[in-house]
Amino acid sequence: MNGGDEVVTAPVEPPQPLEWKFSQVFGERTAGEEVQEVDIISAIEFDKTGDHLATGDRGGRVVLFERTDTKDHGGSRRDLERLDYPIGRHPEFRYKTEFQSHEPEFDYLKSLEIEEKINKIRWCQTANGALFLLSTNDKTIKFWKVQEKKIKKISDMNLDSSKAVGNCSVASSSNSLSPRPYLANGGCPDRSYSSLSNELSFPPGGIPSLRLPMVASHETSLVARCRRVYAHAHDYHINSISNNSDGETFISADDLRINLWNLEISNQSFNIVDVKPANMEDLTEVITSAEFHPSHCNMLGYSSSKGSIRLIDLRQSALCDSHAKLFEEPEPPGTRSFFTEIIASISDIKFGKDGRYILSRDYMTLKLWDINMDSGPVSTFQVHEYLRPKLCDLYENDSIFDKFECCLSGDGLRVATGSYSNLFRVFGSSPGSTEATTLEASKNPMRRQVQTPSRPSRSLSSSLTRVVRRAGAESPGVDANGNSFDFTTKLLHLAWHPSEKSIACAAANSLYMYYA
Repeated sequence: MNGGDEVVTAPVEPPQPLEWKFSQVFGERTAGEEVQEVDIISAIEFDKTGDHLATGDRGGRVVLFERTDTKDHGGSRRDLERLDYPIGRHPEFRYKTEFQSHEPEFDYLKSLEIEEKINKIRWCQTANGALFLLSTNDKTIKFWKVQEKKIKKISDMNLDSSKAVGNCSVASSSNSLSPRPYLANGGCPDRSYSSLSNELSFPPGGIPSLRLPMVASHETSLVARCRRVYAHAHDYHINSISNNSDGETFISADDLRINLWNLEISNQSFNIVDVKPANMEDLTEVITSAEFHPSHCNMLGYSSSKGSIRLIDLRQSALCDSHAKLFEEPEPPGTRSFFTEIIASISDIKFGKDGRYILSRDYMTLKLWDINMDSGPVSTFQVHEYLRPKLCDLYENDSIFDKFECCLSGDGLRVATGSYSNLFRVFGSSPGSTEATTLEASKNPMRRQVQTPSRPSRSLSSSLTRVVRRAGAESPGVDANGNSFDFTTKLLHLAWHPSEKSIACAAANSLYMYYA
């Protein structure tokens, strides 16, 4: 029994907290530079290999980045890391290409403007060296193919046409092979052969062979082409898309419905979840996020504005209104307030890589759920508990409705999410771990670790973290470390590299990347 106890307790030792370092920034702002609304990043997604990264912005553009440091080691970086091969360089990406995914539209039936903002991006399986991805705005999903195309140019002939007269340049090369020239229609020219040859310039010894104009490929360019458009299937704004592990289907979710699509069929989808009541006055909750299980193609989860997560099995019935499992945390007695339901609303859910755990983000916390245990979350992480006294202010300026995303590390040992003042938090999720790191989206991410509880510290970067004094407030808000926080600068979108300790996050129009 003692031996068995040692086997159980040995791997429970929590990993050491990571020390995060700045890697790269794309679109960095200069001090005092005003950010254009269309340039603000609204979606981030790594592909499954981690070699490509896509971002979408409010202007409807999708920007692709590709990894460059793996090429120097002659093989897969992940394989080298499994062999404990020392790699000194940190992950590096470079700009690859960008394209306009969505344009602003107008729904004439409902008299509604449909903005071009990219809500979600999801990578699909690659094929024949081409990249495939799904992007969506509020109403329309598009399937994109990005591929290298060779630029073809016409090569020159071997005859010096500048010294030729008229249209005789082509005939001249054939004349060197024949003592008597013939025209294309079989006739003979009136003038003699000697008079024709005097008008053309031949190299010494004649031309050994006829060389016709040829098409030659010189350089390549990336071309993005929209393969399919999946439209007119949602009455409400699309909040999620998620592709299936079968590589053939994907789901799209709005406030009240989840639809199942086949990638090859754009004019038909199947409604698999519908929470719309017969009378809209009876509506009590809406769908906030949905995602397929990473390996079981028949399972998917979706979250609601009441703080619950439902796991459904597509094998049970065509319309999955009844869930297979329900995950929710009972409300502690005596804690209910006006803001209880608002802050309980889940803004994002993510499955772990192995599909065993689900990470959810509500306004105040991150929660980790075990799909085999529906009695409550296995871990709860307080993201910005110091904002609880400020909920009234957050409600008045609508910040309480901000939708923060969350992500898990590839090994499942850590989770991350964003906060205000361009801060993001990284927590250790393994049993016994006390890791709780606060980082700032800047070139010095760890500076917020300095404890200054005695008085609020002055912001070191006026362009990233500005102190906003609100009407009626005697002093700016202060977080747990004594740093001022700003509701106008918020880090909503971030993504964890699928196999390495690397995070990409968006602060307004800037993409920051960190490694540990």
